Amino acid sequence: MTRRVARRRPALLVVPALLGLAFLLVPLLGLLVRAPWARLPEQLFSPEIGAALRLSLLCATLATLICLVLGIPLAWLLARGDLPGRGLIRALVTVPLVLPPVVGGVALLLVLGRRGVLGQYLDEWFGISLPFTTAGVVLAEAFVALPFLVISVEGALRAGDGRLEEAAATLGASRWLTFRRVTLPSIFPGVIAGAVLCWARALGEFGATITFAGNFPGRTTTMPLAVYLALETEPEAAIVLSLVLLLVSVAVLALLRDRWINGAT
Repeated sequence: MTRRVARRRPALLVVPALLGLAFLLVPLLGLLVRAPWARLPEQLFSPEIGAALRLSLLCATLATLICLVLGIPLAWLLARGDLPGRGLIRALVTVPLVLPPVVGGVALLLVLGRRGVLGQYLDEWFGISLPFTTAGVVLAEAFVALPFLVISVEGALRAGDGRLEEAAATLGASRWLTFRRVTLPSIFPGVIAGAVLCWARALGEFGATITFAGNFPGRTTTMPLAVYLALETEPEAAIVLSLVLLLVSVAVLALLRDRWINGAT
């Protein structure tokens, strides 16, 4: 029999590790402690919070659908397409991950605003104005969330077995049929994981939304924006909305836990 050797934990590592854990958890615990639990149902179902919740859920879902339609083909192109400068394209796709969201909102405003590069023609030819509308919220959320889906799906494509696709092509299947009947089912877990991350990121988006879509109650005020407003006038409502966003984040982590563990082992 082999004996398990006890591993000594050096204090120089344990102490900073515990401090780091406390640094992350104490603010969240403070949110739970200060939450108005007695008035939680009343606050949660108030008209203002209800409107922000409904708008956030709607916009995040629509943004995720846009990301699915655009992101899956983009991920396939990066993983399987023979493109010159593919590394540069991949880097550009991931720019919104590190770009300050406010800068993303400014960029959207300069391109899709009424005097923007494309927005002026949308307004002049079709009478479409996207800034400071619910559609603008959806576009801002899709802009910051799309890289999460692309990275997840591209990773699933790279980890997949390409021999199945080669076999389908040998049997005479077209590229579209192969993608629809072979590739997409094989990467479906990656698509789901990317969609969940994308939805959660869209739900919590603040900077690009307030810059490009503004903060108009009932039209562009999502939950993060409502938290920002409520902090000045109604702190209890801000805490309730923060709790909702915290619960969504925890739920996303729980849904993706098995995928992360399996990918790491």
